[in-house]
Amino acid sequence: MTIGRANSIIIVGGGASGVVLAAHLLKSPNPDLRVTLIEKRPHFGQGMAYSTLLSAHVLNVSAAGMSAYADDPGNFAHWLLERGLANPDQGPFYAPRSLYARYLKELLDELEARERETGRLRLIREESLSISPTASGVEVALANGTSVVAHLAVLATGHDEQPGAGQGHAIRMGTEADTALDADARVLVLGTGLSMVDAFLSLEQRGHKGEIVAVSRRGLLPSPHRKGNPIKLDVADIPLGTQLSYFVGWFRDLIRENQRAGIDWRDVVDGLRPFNQKIWQNWPSSAKRRFVEHTKAWWDIHRHRLAPQVHARVTEAVQSGRIRPVAGRVVGIKAGDQFKVQVQSRHTQALETLEVARLYDCTGIARDISTTSNSVVRSLVERGLARPDPLRLGLDVSANCEIIGSDGSVSAKILAVGPLTRGTFFEIDAIPDIRVQCARLSKQLLG
Repeated sequence: MTIGRANSIIIVGGGASGVVLAAHLLKSPNPDLRVTLIEKRPHFGQGMAYSTLLSAHVLNVSAAGMSAYADDPGNFAHWLLERGLANPDQGPFYAPRSLYARYLKELLDELEARERETGRLRLIREESLSISPTASGVEVALANGTSVVAHLAVLATGHDEQPGAGQGHAIRMGTEADTALDADARVLVLGTGLSMVDAFLSLEQRGHKGEIVAVSRRGLLPSPHRKGNPIKLDVADIPLGTQLSYFVGWFRDLIRENQRAGIDWRDVVDGLRPFNQKIWQNWPSSAKRRFVEHTKAWWDIHRHRLAPQVHARVTEAVQSGRIRPVAGRVVGIKAGDQFKVQVQSRHTQALETLEVARLYDCTGIARDISTTSNSVVRSLVERGLARPDPLRLGLDVSANCEIIGSDGSVSAKILAVGPLTRGTFFEIDAIPDIRVQCARLSKQLLG
């Protein structure tokens, strides 16, 4: 596709993915380019991840890896230094997420100011309800009754803001349902990963002192970052297309071999990162399914790590009994003045009944995309213009980010980036991966 055929582009979703894509598109010198960015939240560039104001909610990637631009990896770090927000001599800096939201806002403000006379960028604060193909492009219907037309639309709606289906009485942290709690009340968190850590930090900030029981199938907590140097791997070193058991065995042997040479396991995990999407895409469907069901929890705690200072706080909370990780599953919930929750241990099959004041859903990203609370995505699936990927992690898209309809047809007019495309790319939740995807898509669209 060339700019001659697609010089007007609507981006549905003005969180981090949408802003990053807009920034890459507007690097084009084409005077006829028109980019419309639509966001239902009051502020662009925040989404779920960066809307927090809590200083303890820091990035899980150091500043050096958080540039919005694929071809300027130091952009965010330089932005921090120019404003005196980071110390160049302190080593890896894990900035508060609110600072990253400010960075994206200023980036968009600069683009808006630069393009004011050209009219190449339009910002719309409104909820998108649906996208419909037309003879010449697409039409996006908005909640205020108006619509916007362009040659094509790109979905950049990020993570679902509502709990997944089947989570019962659990609520999301920070939503309207998350009302004041007794400071000494026990709460139960579904999940033990990064979202659970966010919930713990939020509760602590509010002065909560009660026990936090965190339940997941394996009860695993994220590992901390350490400064290191990723090992060098070549694609020829990696057993692509094998069954999962063989690949896991190869990878564990690789870690052991490097550890015997004094190399931290983190450097092995990070050395594999440039090839993660290729590994995923070369696995047979059976390997992908087994990975999600059995191996993902182990991978996540090693791959998606915590800033050292946050990990220290979580460790202290576990040791003091503030956080109690449980490997098991919730098998029953009875509502009343308190919730009576039955938890079955993974290791002993024993049942424990807990009385808790609240349940928080921190189960992460794995959910059925067809049950999404996002109006646009749900509308596309219901009309057959899009379909869930085989694992239902996101929308089914081509290697070029084009959405695939229920009949298998590939759309040239509706595309997607970011977490919505995880079924095809899997490792596509973090800015370092999203910016590369946006850079490639921009080149694809602009020629």
